[in-house]
Amino acid sequence: MELSGDELQVDYTYEEEVHIPSDSEEDDAQSEDLDATIKSLQKLSHLLDKEKITKVSEDQKGDTKKPEVIDDFFRNFLVRMGCTKTLNVFETEWFELKKSGKLLDSKSGHLPDEYTRSLHLQEVLQDLQQQLQQANYLAQCRQEMLDKLRKERNIHRMHHRRIAQEKNKLIVDVKRLQKHFGQYEPIIRELKKKYEAEVRKKALVILERDKLKEQVSAFAQYANSDDGSLSYFSSKSDVTDKDSRQSKTGLKDTRESNLRERHSRLDPLSIKMSSPSACHQPALDPPLIQGFSLQKTFKGHAMPISNVVIHPKKPVVVTASDDATWKMWGLPDGDLIMTGDGHKEWVSGLDFHPRGMQLASSSGDCTVKVWSFEKARCVHTFTDHTQAAWSVAYHETGEVLASASLDHTARIWDLTSPKCRGTLRGHVDSVNCVKWKAGSSVLCTASSDKTVSLWDARTSLCIQTFYGHQMSCNHAIFNPQGSLVASVDAAGIVKLWDIRKISEFSTIDTGPSASNKCAFDRSGTILAIASSDNIIHCFQVNETVLPMVELSGHEDSVQAVVFDPSSKFMVSGSTDCTFRVWG
Repeated sequence: MELSGDELQVDYTYEEEVHIPSDSEEDDAQSEDLDATIKSLQKLSHLLDKEKITKVSEDQKGDTKKPEVIDDFFRNFLVRMGCTKTLNVFETEWFELKKSGKLLDSKSGHLPDEYTRSLHLQEVLQDLQQQLQQANYLAQCRQEMLDKLRKERNIHRMHHRRIAQEKNKLIVDVKRLQKHFGQYEPIIRELKKKYEAEVRKKALVILERDKLKEQVSAFAQYANSDDGSLSYFSSKSDVTDKDSRQSKTGLKDTRESNLRERHSRLDPLSIKMSSPSACHQPALDPPLIQGFSLQKTFKGHAMPISNVVIHPKKPVVVTASDDATWKMWGLPDGDLIMTGDGHKEWVSGLDFHPRGMQLASSSGDCTVKVWSFEKARCVHTFTDHTQAAWSVAYHETGEVLASASLDHTARIWDLTSPKCRGTLRGHVDSVNCVKWKAGSSVLCTASSDKTVSLWDARTSLCIQTFYGHQMSCNHAIFNPQGSLVASVDAAGIVKLWDIRKISEFSTIDTGPSASNKCAFDRSGTILAIASSDNIIHCFQVNETVLPMVELSGHEDSVQAVVFDPSSKFMVSGSTDCTFRVWG
């Protein structure tokens, strides 16, 4: 059956190509019927070809048979028809001619077997009739299938028209909505800027309030403890009685100027703290680290977080990242308070001013920056390092800052000048960390030359060097009592050094993954280690070192860990761009 070109030609012009899903039940059933019909046709044609080949081979075999003898043919015919008399006459005459030699049997040839041929032709005719019936049946099936496909084509064409109309309508609606909401984008951006500005102002007001409270308490304590200041303030009070126009603000300014003048004559590194508790909370019972678990997770940056520090007095955390920024977050909700954008490369080290009003940061751009929360900007940049700076640390007085660098040195910066007041030289490889000892001018450094060194910041000379690590030392820290130094290296080995005995106290193996940073709680008995195996390892440090708990939750290497000043919770930062709160 042939189809005309007009019937097969599609008389509909599509506006665009529309993908129609083919996984509906109706389409599956139709495709299965079509596949079954095609398979049956192929099977039938194969059988017909096989039968044809078989019959041709039989015909060839029949042609090779020797044809029946002519006289036998007549005899058989006469016997079959019952003509016995005719058969006797035929036999008599046949043998007489044969005997006399007049029978031309050899020259008569072979006559065709018409009977056999007629039977063969009759079989061929029956086969052809059967094939014709099958062909008619297949043609009927194909006609039905064609009609069905035409109906489906018309249905799909109708659905296409409907979907195209709906699509065009939706496109118009989307464009209208985009145009409508586009009017609100400038308003939203402006409101967002106002909100961030208000949050920043609020944080600065809180910090300023705390600063003023501390100043008032410090001035009161100073006035009560110093006899000279008492007589000075009493004389001032007499003057105030004489001159009623002098205000309390002027008195506070005078006290502050006198206190500042007195401390300016003293070297901050020469001041001996009466007790480490002057800048640190007293050691209390260790936290129940076994009960710590993951409390909250915050997406901090678009790139890995390299360091985390906590405000000394407020539930505020600052994170440093490889995206060249640091961010300040409020806990426990994780609200973004402030963003520090000024470094040209990744930010590595962070440390809060002891009073919490400033922040120091180190970066891969070879600079150390000091940021003021009160002014909401960078107030000074130190550029003496010749290579990337890894770590920064404030002295307890807040007037001296130390930094460690890839240029094999650590530097001490005077923030009142501001200038470099000393360079610590002695390491033969990158200095990765620098930390101060509480209540003294001693600091420790951890270096890639596999050593940990103690330095006197007043003379910039090395006091002691500890040897024992087999890989690069990544971090080192004093315990709150100042009796131990914990150092970690790239092989996952953590060593505890006894400063009084100048010897190794204990060794902890958290390998084979590298240990990146460590932190003591305020009691000095719990040591948390940030490891590249995505786990925070916690140990109890007393007369012996005992494993306590392993905190898992990060999806990549843990780069930093720190306890809050009250040791009620712990914050960690990771390469997975998140910082997490444990408690």
